[in-house]
Amino acid sequence: MFSFFKKKTQKPADDAGQAAKEDSVDQEVDQADPAALPAAAGVTESDVQAIEPEATQDMVIEPEARPVETVDPPPEAQPIPAVEEAPEIVPDPEEHAVAVSETPAMPAPAEKGSWLSRLKKGLSRTGQSLGGLFVGVKVDESLFEELETALIMADAGVEATGKLLTALRARVRKERLEDAGQVKAALRDILADHLAPLEKTFPLGKATPLVVMIAGVNGAGKTTSIGKLANHFQAQGAKVLLAAGDTFRAAAREQLVEWGARNNVAVIAQDGGDPAAVAFDAVNAGRAREAGVVMIDTAGRLPTQLHLMEELKKIKRVIGKADDAAPHEVLLVIDGNTGQNAIAQIRAFDAALNLTGLVVTKLDGTAKGGTLAAVAAGSQGVRPVPVYWIGVGESLHDLQPFVAKEFAAALLGD
Repeated sequence: MFSFFKKKTQKPADDAGQAAKEDSVDQEVDQADPAALPAAAGVTESDVQAIEPEATQDMVIEPEARPVETVDPPPEAQPIPAVEEAPEIVPDPEEHAVAVSETPAMPAPAEKGSWLSRLKKGLSRTGQSLGGLFVGVKVDESLFEELETALIMADAGVEATGKLLTALRARVRKERLEDAGQVKAALRDILADHLAPLEKTFPLGKATPLVVMIAGVNGAGKTTSIGKLANHFQAQGAKVLLAAGDTFRAAAREQLVEWGARNNVAVIAQDGGDPAAVAFDAVNAGRAREAGVVMIDTAGRLPTQLHLMEELKKIKRVIGKADDAAPHEVLLVIDGNTGQNAIAQIRAFDAALNLTGLVVTKLDGTAKGGTLAAVAAGSQGVRPVPVYWIGVGESLHDLQPFVAKEFAAALLGD
């Protein structure tokens, strides 16, 4: 009991201390015996520094010799305990709220009309700002000036705003549009075309198992999104395996296990330790269990924490040791309320991990939504990374595929 209390009250002095700690771990890793790694994993002596000695021992077949445990779903659905009952848990408003449920029963899929109405409601702040400009006004230069201000205030950015208005002016002149309603419809079409490059279908089934690494800052709704995606993939007939690679945040492991129970999905987890080892073991477990999708949760971090970003790179390298082609997808979960800060996050995580897709959450409150227009325009040096899903709420079916036309209509309040 006292050792546990001591561990809970100790805190790193600063980031430098944390970096030093990680350096000492890496030195231990460098001394690991390459022969300890399984030959089937294709690990060479030069790659051994990516995995701690304990992780290499975790790969043995005998369950008794492995500290990594496989948390299987219960044989019968049981109520999920409230997260607040665990005294050591640090609650996260977005992620813990949806993990708590009195029944694991799945709700019926939301109707498309209901989804669109919630998306429109979530983006109502921008919809009112932009859509209200076309009520009882003349089509003149003052309208374009007000549109420019409204788009920038909606986080579309200067570059995207310039492209959209240039195209709109050309359309108005070419088609001689004089009615404000016609101009609004033209802007909706132009905005949809602008966002179209971000619309992409998730390639479920392109590999077996399809290894998906998921990153994001704390509070973006990363673990919650994993639970929703697990349900989404199961609905398409895929067998899902989850990996609790977030060994840093309090209760992250327990939260993912709860999502696994809720979706009747197995979870590979480890009580502390190296997240790269958990990821490595999860890929091998997914292959052995013939899973269709293996989703690996990672610890949330700010892109300015360079030593922690290096750990993310390490996790990705170690996943590649278990499967040469993995991870097949690297997703970044971003909070739709972060505005232009999302651009900086995308740019930093893309540079470190080479992102393949985005999941945009929390488009159900004060989100402005124009950030995606900035991403599509390549503003501030960001690459137009595809947006696979957007979320408008906390229920399982509130995460839906991104459709450019629907998003453009919601931005304009239609």
